Amino acid sequence: MKKYAIRDITKCTKDCLCLYVCPTGATDTENGQIDFEKCIGCGACSEACPSRAITMIPWNYPAEQTHSKLIIQKIHKLAESKANQERMLEGLPKKSPNFNRLAKAIAKSNRIMGEDLLRESGYLIPQGVETIKFLKKLLNSDYVGKNTEEIELLIQLLSPHNK
Repeated sequence: MKKYAIRDITKCTKDCLCLYVCPTGATDTENGQIDFEKCIGCGACSEACPSRAITMIPWNYPAEQTHSKLIIQKIHKLAESKANQERMLEGLPKKSPNFNRLAKAIAKSNRIMGEDLLRESGYLIPQGVETIKFLKKLLNSDYVGKNTEEIELLIQLLSPHNK
């Protein structure tokens, strides 16, 4: 699988040993940038990087996994359950500052779990067909309410005819 190197500047310690091992000169020793057109994907810079700031990324990602109808139903049911729990917790009467903080934390946790369920099952991969199907279903749900402009824009941007 063909790969290329990227540098995470937040991890980089500027030791720059990694920049000097590139056989093609794709790494600029002055500014630390990596020239993607020169990079041959050998990984020498990534292996030499003392701060692990250089990662090898594939040029092409694998095809999206297909899911059976049963799996799709279960994922949607779990995500819907998390959304319902979040709404329920946000609607509880305000009792005390500690109770309110706990309710907000649990609601946020449910939102994150719901998003993780969808992302891990391939439904929040922008290039995925299932993402557009999910967004269209979301438009017709009670969860979104009247704020549909952002979802409609996402559908338009992600649709294959726009690429």
